[in-house]
Amino acid sequence: MPAKIPATVVTGFLGAGKTTLIRHMLQNAEGKRIALIINEFGDLGVDGDILKGCGDETCKEEDVMELSNGCICCTVADDFIPTMEKLLDRDEAPDHIVIETSGLALPQPLVRAFNWPGISTKVTVDGVVTVVDGKAVSEGRFAHNLDAIEAQRKADEELDHETPLSELFEDQVACADMIVVNKADLLGTDEADTLVGKLKTDSRDGVQVVKATKGALPVGVLLGQGIGAENDLDARHEVHHHHHHDDDHHHHDDHDHEHDHHHDHHHHHDHDHDAFESFVVTLGEVSDPAAFSAKVEDTIRAHDILRLKGFLAVSGKPMRMTLQAVGPRIETYYDERTVDRTSRLVVIGQAGLDRAAIEAALAA
Repeated sequence: MPAKIPATVVTGFLGAGKTTLIRHMLQNAEGKRIALIINEFGDLGVDGDILKGCGDETCKEEDVMELSNGCICCTVADDFIPTMEKLLDRDEAPDHIVIETSGLALPQPLVRAFNWPGISTKVTVDGVVTVVDGKAVSEGRFAHNLDAIEAQRKADEELDHETPLSELFEDQVACADMIVVNKADLLGTDEADTLVGKLKTDSRDGVQVVKATKGALPVGVLLGQGIGAENDLDARHEVHHHHHHDDDHHHHDDHDHEHDHHHDHHHHHDHDHDAFESFVVTLGEVSDPAAFSAKVEDTIRAHDILRLKGFLAVSGKPMRMTLQAVGPRIETYYDERTVDRTSRLVVIGQAGLDRAAIEAALAA
């Protein structure tokens, strides 16, 4: 049975930077063949053209598919599923599918759709990435241009127009496996760190919160989370749902603060990739893989490491052990015989990792 194709769901309000994140990912795809499904309203033609213009091998024109208007949860059967089937039936299957939702569509119903017969055996939700406008959120709004979001909402008959944005925002955070605090360059370090801390508190355990400028995230951090989100829907409960019965409504006080703001336009420098770093830790043989995994997990939590992967030489075992960690979730398996008795681990995280402390912790 061929492995399921991983699909990443990218969600976030209009203006948070979803398209910029996707464009950066396509330009730095490191040879992955990525197919896109885009669900936006109105003038996405603009985005679609930009994305179709990426033109290289990564995403061929036929790999960009648009869903028609509408809240994705209302159009799952007649729109989303056929689009997915068309993509999965190709001779040359994509390595990864990236789905950009409308800023106002809830991610949960979309994740649920991956359990549909015919889809569920072929594709899995690699992870839900929620992009937030760091500057706006730290100022107590949810987006830079609330009027544009309200206009977007009114334009779509399928959407519920009553729900406060604060609740939609909570839903996007509740469903996330990774939260990208975009426009981090517009925030001071303390402001950015405070916001990251708050989003960590508001999200589920183990959710990674990363800072980014202009959506620049290494493809190795963004894709390959391996979560299988369709299997843990209960954990991602919605605060409410548009067109369903009221019994699972949780009521919240509405904290929608809307202010008028003056916007300064900053000039950006492309220091994107400097925001992330990676290095290799070389160790000797590992005698107790279970204890070592526990140590790796502690180190990841203590240093906020995004990814850690590599091979371990285990004492008394001819096979090497592969270890892969996405945040604190660790997977290990034996793969091939090896005579090399060194263990090598690649550590990936945001710039400023305390390399000496991480090496010491892993070597301890």
